[in-house]
Amino acid sequence: MYSFSKKLKLSAIIFMITGVLGIAYGFYSAPSTIADVQEIMMHQENAHGEAQVSNTNEHIENGEEANKEHNDESEHLTHMLHSLQNRPYSAVFIAMFFFFMIALGTLVFYAIQYASQAGWSIVLFRVMEGITAYLLPGSLFILAFLIISAANGHHYYVWMTPDFYNPQSEHYDEILVGKSWWLNTPFWMIRTFIYLLGWNFYRYFAVKKSLAQDSAKDLTYYKKSMKASIYFLIFFFVTESMMSWDWIMSLTPHWQSSLFGWYVFSSMFVSAITVIAMVTIYLRSRGFLPKVNDSHLHDLAKFMFGFSIFWTYLWFSQFMLIWYANMPEETAYFVPRLLGNYQLLFIGMLLPNFVFPILVLMNSDYKRVPWFIISTGIIILIGHYVDIFVMITPATVGDQWNIGIPEIGSILFFLGLFIYVVFTALTKSPLLVKGNPFLKESEHFRY
Repeated sequence: MYSFSKKLKLSAIIFMITGVLGIAYGFYSAPSTIADVQEIMMHQENAHGEAQVSNTNEHIENGEEANKEHNDESEHLTHMLHSLQNRPYSAVFIAMFFFFMIALGTLVFYAIQYASQAGWSIVLFRVMEGITAYLLPGSLFILAFLIISAANGHHYYVWMTPDFYNPQSEHYDEILVGKSWWLNTPFWMIRTFIYLLGWNFYRYFAVKKSLAQDSAKDLTYYKKSMKASIYFLIFFFVTESMMSWDWIMSLTPHWQSSLFGWYVFSSMFVSAITVIAMVTIYLRSRGFLPKVNDSHLHDLAKFMFGFSIFWTYLWFSQFMLIWYANMPEETAYFVPRLLGNYQLLFIGMLLPNFVFPILVLMNSDYKRVPWFIISTGIIILIGHYVDIFVMITPATVGDQWNIGIPEIGSILFFLGLFIYVVFTALTKSPLLVKGNPFLKESEHFRY
C-alpha cells in the first residue's frame, strides 16, 4: 500500500495556503470604481511616459471604430474597470479548469482502456483512478464558480446582460437574441449539472467495480465496467463539446467554431496523459508499481508525442478555416490573439506544445528515460496552461492581462489541492488491480 509522503503532503498544504493568499490579493487589489482605474492609468502614464498616453488614446480611438458602445472615454474607463475586475476571476477559472480537465481527460483515457480491452495499461489503472479522484472536488469548484457567474456575471459572461435582449436598448444584439434558445442562464446551468453529474457518476461506478473485481471470482464486474465505459465515452464526446461551447466559447458569444470542442479535448487529453506519466514515474521511483516497466513509460510518452501533434493539427485547422473564410463574427476570436497583444502567447505556445515534444520525444530511446519524460511533461503542462489562458483571457480581461500574483496564486492553490486529493486517493487501495483478464499481459508487456 502506498503512504502519502509527509514532505509531499506538506508541500501541497503550503501550495494551497500560498495560493489562497495570492487569490485574496488579486481580489483585494482589483479596482472597485472608475476613479481607481484613472489612478491606475496615471501610474502607468508616469511609468511609461507620453508613449503610454498615446497608446491609451489610440486604444480608445480604435475602440470607437470597432464598437459604438465605447464611443467616449467614460465608457472606455468603464470597460477597463470591468476587465480589471474580471482578472482575479479569470485567474481562478483558468487554473480551476486546467486541473479539472486533467482529471476528466484521465477518466476518458481510463474508459478507453476498458472499452478497447487494451492489455498494456492495466498496471496503470490505480494511478488513473487516483488522478480521477480530483474530478469531484474539481466539479464542485467549477459549479460554484459558474453559479456565482450566473448570479452576477454580466461582466464575465457578457451574454447574460439583459440589455442585449431588450429591443428598446441601444445595446440590443440580434445575434445574441438568435442564440438565446441555447444561451440562457437556466438552460445553461441545467446543462452544467448534467455534464458534471454524468462524468462523476461514471467515475464512481467504474472505480467501485474495479475495486470489487479485486476480490471477485469471475469477470462480472469487469464486463459491467467495459459496457459502462462504452456508454460513458458516447456521453462524454457529446457533452464535452457542449461544455466547451458553454464554459469557454460563450465568453465570445458572437464567435463559433465547429472544431472548438475537439481543440479543447486535445489539450485536455495530452495534459492528462502527461500527468499519468509523471505520477507513474514518481511512484515507481519510490519503489511502488514494480510491474511498471520501461515499455509502459514508452507508450505513455508515445501518446504524449502523438497528441501533441494532434493538438497542433487542430490549432492550425481551426485558425486556417476561420481566417480563410474571413467572416467577422468568426475572425473576432483570432484578431486579439494573432494581431493584438496576445500574439506572443498565441504563437509562442507552439514551442512547448509542439516543437519541444517533437524534438525530445521523436527518439524512441528517450521515451524510456524518466527524467526526459518528466522534463518534457513540465514543459507540455506549462504550454497547455498558456493555451487555456489564451482561450479565456482575451474575452474577459482584454488588453489588461498579466501573469502575476493572482495567476500564480491560483495555480499554486489548485496544484496543491490536486496533489493532496490525488495522492490521498492513492493510499485508499492497493496500487495493482487484481482479477482483470489482461493483467498478465500488462505485467509482461514489452514494446
